[in-house]
Formats: sequence, C-alpha cells, structure tokens
Amino acid sequence: MITKYGYDVFFTIVAICFAAMLGSYFLIEQTFLKYLIIAVAFCFFLFALNFFRDPDRKIPQGNNLVLSPADGTIVAIKDVVENEYLKRDAVQISIFMSPLNVHVNRIPVTGRVDYYRYVKGEYFAAFEEKASLNNEQTHIGIDAGKFRIFFKQIAGFIARRIVCTAKVGDAVTAGNRFGMIKFGSRVDVFVPKNSDIKVSMNEKTVAGETVLAVVP
Repeated sequence: MITKYGYDVFFTIVAICFAAMLGSYFLIEQTFLKYLIIAVAFCFFLFALNFFRDPDRKIPQGNNLVLSPADGTIVAIKDVVENEYLKRDAVQISIFMSPLNVHVNRIPVTGRVDYYRYVKGEYFAAFEEKASLNNEQTHIGIDAGKFRIFFKQIAGFIARRIVCTAKVGDAVTAGNRFGMIKFGSRVDVFVPKNSDIKVSMNEKTVAGETVLAVVP
C-alpha cells in the first residue's frame, strides 16, 4: 500500500519514470543507451515504491507504553531538560530514518494533542546532533492523562517536506498514522525522566510496534 501522504510525489515520479522508459524504447536507436535509460528509470520507480510504502502494523497493547513514531535506528538516548513542553527533566530518544526506511510516522501514545509548533530551519544530515536544534521540524506535545510526551519530526539533508496532520485538540490513538517526512529524516521523542527505557543505541525500531519506554 502506498501512503496517502506521498501520493503527489509518488505518482509524479511514476509518470516521469514510465515516460522516460517509453520514450527511450521508441525514440532512441542506440541499444546500450536505450536500455541504460530504461534501467535507471525503473530503479527510480522501485525506489519510490519502496520509500512510499505504508505497511500495516500490529500495535502492542498495554498501559503507559510509548511507541516508536518512526522506523529507523536509535542514534541517541540521553538525559536532557525539556523546556518547551514538558518543562522538566526528560530522556531524549532519537531515531534516524534512512531513505530505505518506511517514512510514515505514527502516534506514540493515546491522548490529546496539547501542543504544536512548526519551526522553519536548515537541512543538516539527520543523524547529526545539530539537526535536532537547527533543522526544519514540527514539535508535538501529547497529554496522555497520567503523563505527557513531546516529540519532533525533523527534516534531514535530503528531506524537504514534513507532513503532519495532527492538530491541537485532536484525540489521538497510539499507533495511528499522522504524517511523514520525505526522503531521509529524524524523530526525537522526549519522555519523563523516570520512564523505563526499553531500547538501546543502534537498535532498529518499527513505527507503531517498538516500545521505546514505559512510563510509571
């Protein structure tokens, strides 16, 4: 299944790829060049098909679980003071999403969207620490009743568009889709300091399935 958040880019790429393949086949006489262009266009089509895929996920059930909002690799777990929304000591868990990962983002906890802010910024490589501070991003806070969490969608060096459908006041459910970041990116999740962290550095995460933390 192709994600609805990427229909515009996906079908544009598909149209360009098939036009290139058909044009090369009928208009180019040199055999090597003809099939080279067809092969390159087909590879771009396969990349787009892989990038914009949106597989179903089995959402774990349990109390006070914080689920991963993104597929990717854990690149940071550290103690911080989160002053924007939580306004308390917290643990930051950062997930790097490569261009080969599924890029659909999912809600990490059930609750209500309590905070939203868009930040226009730069485009450093998403795995770099300064990306968390300087890159284009959205900031989202969710009130889960007994606790609150804060997370950021952060654009990377290649990414140039963040899609986020979550709005302040929305009732949200853990594991539900809410957007994506196109072409390589990062998500930072901030949980209360006393949370039981369930992941480790360099671990692979699956959006909506991997439990990042359990909040007491």
